Amino acid sequence: MYRIAGRNRDLLSLSDYVTVVLSNNSLLSLKQLQQIHSQLLTNGWLSSSTLLTSFITSCYRAQKRHYPFLLLQNLPKPDPLLWNSMVRVSLESENWQDFVCFYNALREHYLSPNKATISSILRSCAGLAATQMGESFHCQILKIGCASDVISQTGLLDFYAKAGNLRSAKQVFDEMPVRDVVANNAMISALSKHGCIGEAQTLFDSMPERNSSSWNSLITCYCKSGQIDSAHFIFDSNPVKDVVSWNAMIDGYCKLGQLMKAEELFVRMGSGKNFITWNTMITGYVQAREFGKAISAFQQMQSENVKPTEVTMVSMLSACAHLGAFDMGEWLHAYVRRKNLKIDTVLGNALVDMYCKCGSIEAALEIFHSLPAKNIYCWNSIICGLGMHGYGQEAIDVFTSLEKEKIKPDGVTFIGLLSGCSHSGLISAGRRYFSQMCSVYNIEPGIEHYGCMVDLLGRSGFLEEAMELIKTMPMKPNAVVWGSLLRACQVHKNTKASEQVTQYLLDLDPRDGGNYVFLSNFYASLNRWDDVKICRRLMIERGVHKTPGISSIELDNIVHEFVAGDTSHPEFPQINVFLDEIAKELIRHGHKPDTASVLHDIDDEEKESTIRYHSERIAVAFGIMKTPPGKTIRVVKNLRTCNDCHSAIKLTSKVFKREIIVRDRNRFHHFRNGACTCKDYW
Repeated sequence: MYRIAGRNRDLLSLSDYVTVVLSNNSLLSLKQLQQIHSQLLTNGWLSSSTLLTSFITSCYRAQKRHYPFLLLQNLPKPDPLLWNSMVRVSLESENWQDFVCFYNALREHYLSPNKATISSILRSCAGLAATQMGESFHCQILKIGCASDVISQTGLLDFYAKAGNLRSAKQVFDEMPVRDVVANNAMISALSKHGCIGEAQTLFDSMPERNSSSWNSLITCYCKSGQIDSAHFIFDSNPVKDVVSWNAMIDGYCKLGQLMKAEELFVRMGSGKNFITWNTMITGYVQAREFGKAISAFQQMQSENVKPTEVTMVSMLSACAHLGAFDMGEWLHAYVRRKNLKIDTVLGNALVDMYCKCGSIEAALEIFHSLPAKNIYCWNSIICGLGMHGYGQEAIDVFTSLEKEKIKPDGVTFIGLLSGCSHSGLISAGRRYFSQMCSVYNIEPGIEHYGCMVDLLGRSGFLEEAMELIKTMPMKPNAVVWGSLLRACQVHKNTKASEQVTQYLLDLDPRDGGNYVFLSNFYASLNRWDDVKICRRLMIERGVHKTPGISSIELDNIVHEFVAGDTSHPEFPQINVFLDEIAKELIRHGHKPDTASVLHDIDDEEKESTIRYHSERIAVAFGIMKTPPGKTIRVVKNLRTCNDCHSAIKLTSKVFKREIIVRDRNRFHHFRNGACTCKDYW
């Protein structure tokens, strides 16, 4: 409770003290507000517009929304400043019902919105895509006599441009009796948004006065159209460059994937960077899949004491998700909580996605259920995450909740759902959802959905049905579809079908190295080494390269990458010794190496040595070697884990009493006490 008395009166007048209390405490209780109200009445301050504005704003933000309305209605004389303030405050809270209530009351008192209120209304209509509301307010502007006011007209121009109505924006601009530099800039931005580059340049050339925004609008116009050289010419010609100019150019280069050019400008800026500059560069790295560079830039941003924003967090969480950098992702989440950053649907979705892709589905579910609002991207992230982790029934349960919330699913939703059914063996549910995509949800299945169904049928042994489904596909099957069927054929020991499918793969794309790997794997499993050699020779002759296996593991916020057979890591001598120790322990516990995936006709000892240096084995060994006992090991691999590595890591989890989570190209593997959640089919 606040006492409006005491020694503070010696320092400030009572009126000033009340103003300070209101400005520093936005969530006062009803009793506290009533105390302050009594002081306003007792001291005759109802005529103080500044004090009353602070008071009614505090009432509204404290969720006592009826209080300011009643107070304003009962004032002896309507105050236009107060009513305009409440209209703007209700707009800031994005409460349309309150806005309409306050605005209508303002008009009922024969008051008019001022220029600040008009601008706020038009900005809100544009930002929230309230096109009908904005158009009706255009009529209001004409009625209250603001048709010739340049500020109101510029607001209207901007509204129509952002609402996608360039014709009306041009009409407003053409009918303006006077145009200042702000109006011209708004029109350039409108033309830029709609790709009218020539018109934007013509208008720019005709402007009698230009400011930094004029130059920046034109730079942005050329950047958006991909004409980066023209943008750079305008940038170099700009006599009033500011941080926005630099940021626009950096963003333009990043969006075109020209990171070296963006980095050059970024470095040239020196100490002139702001948080938007850093966010732009970090986002550019993430979009170009340079996740390591994104993390390095973020760390440099921190070292220069630039405060990250929600945008920074979204980009960084995306980088962590792709790298499987769980510890850093957790740190970022803690930072969000510590700094009270707003977790909206975008940041919330980024958190859900990060936890899913870093192997912590429990944390992802906790975040998901705590989100006050969820869009389709949030639902898709959790459904796909559950599917990747093999929780098919749980994915179906979430999908059922999505339907209850009247959210319309999309194609991505069904990829997650069908993937979950496939990884969990829910064949009836998978068939049902696949058939309902068109008939119930009006979604045409894409190649990814057919791939999930082929995988589901193949896993369950319905090889002929899977083959028939491929034949009836409305599009040409790709390597992923045939690869799913091939793995099913190999698991179910169908040699004839395996050979047929591998030939389809080779005919599909003779330049795809993955197809040769499938074929070589098949021949190697049958000890047909002459055919393996032919495959290898064809790859060399045609310049086809096999994608190397790469695995990464994050330790102390540093992501370590290992390539199969590579010995360049600075700690590889120690890792090699530890790999030998692990191999001996595994053999002692009954492990028999499966060397079928080694595509060389060499003796068994050499084959065992080869598979020991697969990238995920090195990463797991490094993780166990460098972390305390009991800590979960998290590894990300770019390819499918081979059979021997899978069985070896299963036993490693038991022998070394570690939970080991591996995310390969197909799914998540949670190894615990000698077993894997994939149930040995992936």
